[in-house]
Amino acid sequence: VQLQASGGGLVQTGGSLRLSCTASGFRLDYYAIGWFRQAPGKEREGVSCDSSSDTSPYYDDSVKGRFTISRDNAKNTVYLQMNNLKPEDTAIHYCARRTWGLGCKPFEYAFWGQGTQVTVSS
Repeated sequence: VQLQASGGGLVQTGGSLRLSCTASGFRLDYYAIGWFRQAPGKEREGVSCDSSSDTSPYYDDSVKGRFTISRDNAKNTVYLQMNNLKPEDTAIHYCARRTWGLGCKPFEYAFWGQGTQVTVSS
């Protein structure tokens, strides 16, 4: 049972990246999945979370209008499309599977993939 995050890299301000979170050993469409990030010296924070129901995804105010979370159930993958990237988006980005609760707080997610580094140069 594993979550694998990928797609990070180095981009200039205004650029785009698409992160992928692929599951093995379980079906992602059964679970709420979230994207989180942690910058050096800062706490891990929720970026975008999507439940497996019909409710609208959650986006942190800092990424609304720029990031989009989506699922491809056939590929057992959740994506985070990141557009108009800013230097403050620089962080290690993680995907995780929600274990309890209904929100997008790290403590609600107990199953994590390894992170992928996103670096935005000014």
